[in-house]
Amino acid sequence: MSGSSLRSFEYLESLPGTVFNRLYQQPSTALAIFRRMLTHLAKTFVMAMLYIGHSLSVTDLESWVRPDSRRIRDRDQAINLLERLHILRVTADPGKPRAYIITNPFLGSLRLALTGGGNHNSFGVPCNTPDKNPISVAELDEYARRQWEGVLGYMVGSAGASLVDEGVRLSDGVKKLLKDGGLVKQRLSKAEITQEGFAFILQEVNAQVWTVLIYYLDAAEEMNMDSVDVLSFLFMLGSLELGQDYSKATLTPTQLQMLDDLSDFGIVYQHATTSSRFYPTRLATTLTSDSGALRSASAGFDNALRSPDGKGFIVIETNYRVYAYTTSQLQIAILQLFTRLSTRYPNMVAGKITRESIRHAVAMGITSEQIISFLATHAHPQMRKNNPILPATVVDQIRLWQIEGERMKATPGFLFKDFLTTADYEACSKYAEEIGVSVWKNENRRMFFVTRYEQVAAYLKNRPKKIAGS
Repeated sequence: MSGSSLRSFEYLESLPGTVFNRLYQQPSTALAIFRRMLTHLAKTFVMAMLYIGHSLSVTDLESWVRPDSRRIRDRDQAINLLERLHILRVTADPGKPRAYIITNPFLGSLRLALTGGGNHNSFGVPCNTPDKNPISVAELDEYARRQWEGVLGYMVGSAGASLVDEGVRLSDGVKKLLKDGGLVKQRLSKAEITQEGFAFILQEVNAQVWTVLIYYLDAAEEMNMDSVDVLSFLFMLGSLELGQDYSKATLTPTQLQMLDDLSDFGIVYQHATTSSRFYPTRLATTLTSDSGALRSASAGFDNALRSPDGKGFIVIETNYRVYAYTTSQLQIAILQLFTRLSTRYPNMVAGKITRESIRHAVAMGITSEQIISFLATHAHPQMRKNNPILPATVVDQIRLWQIEGERMKATPGFLFKDFLTTADYEACSKYAEEIGVSVWKNENRRMFFVTRYEQVAAYLKNRPKKIAGS
């Protein structure tokens, strides 16, 4: 199971059975889970039982698999997976052997999805009138790439003039979602990437999209949205055709709201929020595909962290010098998180990995292993001829610089001590904690350490003169 499949499966597994009962009423959801979540053997079991019209005894089902240890283990894992997704259940009627049966409404919905028919509109309703301003697949791919790169650019702090010139505007809702998901943290007026955010950057695009959508699902209740309706719509988007425009007429109020939110991420395209039609982008149509499907379509849309030709772009020498053959603002901004860049050419930037640059990255929560993984993943083809790919001295030193920072951390600040009474000490110490400047305290010795002293000093000034704190 791919990383993106695993992320979505973990979310589904946490849902109660009543939610699955509502989800499986939509043929698009049943088909998406069948295609994406099930192993090959689990799919075989489902297809074999889909039209038999009755339950199948446990003995008969088990006899379909050869009795050797590896295949028995695969069989048990497949059955367990089907039960956890509430697709298969055991019946135990009195006087009859235990048997398996496919649950409803999954059974009926999957049949509808495979054979067609019905008026469920589960796979979207294509517009029956031509678009006055049609959008090509190439334009949809460019829109999706630009919007998604804008999201990643905001995370690494590169949402500068170049991205603004391209028309990328991230809504406050997108920024809040990234913050609530722990991918960025707010420091003064600037967003700063976290350790989880850097790990997110290293994922392939489909896994990134699903990660963001899981955060969106978690926030659905806060936005007064039906989470089941949200999830059903996401599965529906995965079944749509790239380049086809679809009508909004059959969408629920929750789904209409989602279109506006998903447009910010480049998952769908609308001419305007008042438009009667929308286009799914490649980010949407690959939601229920295997992770390889996005890469196989890389001619149209690829990971923003990869160079245009799909090859690596980073060269690193044993003297810690780094050369990156790229013009991407996003790639340069990510490098700048852990590299001191010094020179920029039309198609290349140069810099050096230093102790200070690594410690700065570690302070933001980025680990040495993540940095090494990024450098190896995006190494230039010339670097890949080496074994190992990265110079051992550089790899070892990056790890040592992180360990060095973990041994001791220096925090500049001010020490308050020599309080006359315990009550005076406790009052001032509590005030420092309340305003968020307290770093350390020792109650036995009546002293505490703060990062800023101005407010504490003002508090002391307004206290009775009997305090002798300094």
